[in-house]
Amino acid sequence: MPSPLPPSPSRPTRQPSSRPPSRPALRLARRVVRTSCRGCHGVCQVLVHLDKAGNPVRVTGDPDSPTSRGYICPKGAAGPQLVAHPDRVRRPLLRTGPRGAGQWKEIGWEAALTLMASTFDRVRRESGPEYIGLCQGTGRPYTEFTGRFIHALGSPNFVTPGHNCFLPRVIASSITMGWLPVADVYGHGGAMPACVLVFGANAMETGAADGMCGAMMRRALRGAEQVIVADPRRTSAARAATRHLQLRPGTEGALALALLHVIIGEGLHDADFVDRHCTGFAELADHVRAFSPEWAAPVTRVPAEDIRAAARTLATVKPACLLWGNGIDTSVNAFQTGRALLLLMAVTGNLDVPGGMVHWVPPPDIRCKSPLENKKVLGMHLLSPERKARMIGAGRFPFGPGCHQPSFWQACVSGEPYRPRAVWLVGTNPMLTATRGDVIEAALRDHVEFSVVSDFFLTPTAQLADLVLPAAHWLEQDDVVYFHKLWCVLARRRLAFGPHSGEVRDDRAVILDLAHRLGLEEAFPWPDWDAYLAWLLEPSGMDFRAFAEKGLVLGPMRYRKHETDGFPTPSGKVELRSSVMAGAGRPPLPVYVEPPLSPVSTPEVAAEYPFILMSGCKVLPFFHSEGRQIDALRRLRPEPRVAVHPDALARLGLADGDAVRVVSPYGQARFLAAADDALPPDVVQADHGWWFPERAGPDHGWRESCANLLYGHDHFDPDSGAEPLKCGLCRIERA
Repeated sequence: MPSPLPPSPSRPTRQPSSRPPSRPALRLARRVVRTSCRGCHGVCQVLVHLDKAGNPVRVTGDPDSPTSRGYICPKGAAGPQLVAHPDRVRRPLLRTGPRGAGQWKEIGWEAALTLMASTFDRVRRESGPEYIGLCQGTGRPYTEFTGRFIHALGSPNFVTPGHNCFLPRVIASSITMGWLPVADVYGHGGAMPACVLVFGANAMETGAADGMCGAMMRRALRGAEQVIVADPRRTSAARAATRHLQLRPGTEGALALALLHVIIGEGLHDADFVDRHCTGFAELADHVRAFSPEWAAPVTRVPAEDIRAAARTLATVKPACLLWGNGIDTSVNAFQTGRALLLLMAVTGNLDVPGGMVHWVPPPDIRCKSPLENKKVLGMHLLSPERKARMIGAGRFPFGPGCHQPSFWQACVSGEPYRPRAVWLVGTNPMLTATRGDVIEAALRDHVEFSVVSDFFLTPTAQLADLVLPAAHWLEQDDVVYFHKLWCVLARRRLAFGPHSGEVRDDRAVILDLAHRLGLEEAFPWPDWDAYLAWLLEPSGMDFRAFAEKGLVLGPMRYRKHETDGFPTPSGKVELRSSVMAGAGRPPLPVYVEPPLSPVSTPEVAAEYPFILMSGCKVLPFFHSEGRQIDALRRLRPEPRVAVHPDALARLGLADGDAVRVVSPYGQARFLAAADDALPPDVVQADHGWWFPERAGPDHGWRESCANLLYGHDHFDPDSGAEPLKCGLCRIERA
């Protein structure tokens, strides 16, 4: 049972400011309002249609938007249904019975924040701030404050899924060229990509990724002279591509090295760019000599002649760009593969040229709050070296992004090196979206003393919390949108009010309030959320109302900045041989490592588990574990599926639609078989993030179809801590 609510701290506290009375009047003044979606990572501009009472009833794409040109995916369109869903958490909930019993009572925000502040303060005084962890989900708006808050508090335990998503590529880019190169699919410089390499990405089908709208990517593919797709699946992009390199899952690094071998070995590299702007070319040329297409063909299953043809196309058809994704991140070779692909773009001279891989120029008159451009946003500089050394897993992965998620949850159970006492989970449902959800369940139920979850619904993870805070949806937020999409800043405005919203609050407004209660004013000097927005806009001379009416501010893009500025690396050039990796004792040139469980590395295991297992591939209706209680989305994907080649199903005596068990060396999960001839006969792809909100709580059947229970905590990328979620082993049985 929870302790009684503690008395208020002696220092003065304050509630976040209430909305100005003029704000509801603003929303009633028009029937269609332009804003920015945040149903996933695309940040598309949309039109929100209001009824006579001013409530959002429909969301459509904005045809005048330069970021999305009228596109909207089902997740964005379903925004009003999520806001008004009857099961949504609308007021803070305090646990009143045993954890997981589903017994709650509503409390006010003052009581909830007082409980959080007093508990966090007590833990940091009694044990130290590192005994408090903050776990967040994918990089949504709260990211600008979550890391800053926990680091200002003195704890290095900022836990994210970034080791499996995006951040291995971001960090690899940082040490290689000093910035994150992004595909120039918008044509700002007067040229669109003539060649597109799609590598382990499928955002064209799933909506968006990395701040790019999937529709804009499809437009670039349609206009390209040559499209090369490297993917184990025959996606829609692969079906329309000039060349599909259908590789074995987990061998992406081998394919990238073979492409480098051909380009450099045949003298197809951009010699002028390499000579003037790169270091380590001679070492790279010597290094890749061993990785011929003939070496790579039996490893990757891609014919040597196809590798050669793809490499020649990539080197000679310009400008070329790379669309890359989670197919790279979720591997024990994630970091090295990311580096190899960056080197491909560099040696072909496709960096920061129109239609290539560019470094966006942000708008100069709005204060930058994206950690991609301003690393101080996350507040790591607020930690002393001694505090950083107290991070769980410190030093284990030299290029890992923050506290390693699997290591953190294992520490909560084992107590090694110490057991965190309090955890705040913001926008995350890790029992479904992280590996070893059983460990996370045990940690929250039996070991962590105090846990808080900020979310829309009582997810299986939230059901084990001591306190649940109702989070604001993007339709309920005022924001200056400035995270993934750096070439412009978008406006988001609060359009949902009234009983549907209840007492929900923007996670960042909650963090501001809590930071003030805990004495963190130096890191959070803004009195409230409105003051923070005003501070961001101050250099522009606009207030938030004027900015919202404007809707979008563009950066003054210029290309080939390296001609005058160089590259922000230790050498001032693109480091083909990384001095940073060499200094960390890691291979400074990309290497390939066979997946730890595979037909090659563990044939004895493959004999019992003959299928290569992929999971984590996105599907259009859902954002990881989010959206399954929304009828319009659930109709698009009513049940969890595992895609299996029809010939493989026939050999097993199974048919499309049969209930099956996917069994791995670590666990099992139930799916419906989906016949799919777009996969190789020995590869299967299982949906991830499944739970059943329609079933009785508190567990909502989360274990039944949880693909992440099919993986262990035995194998990680030695550089970034990434996990091999797309190259495991399994067998298929009738359920």
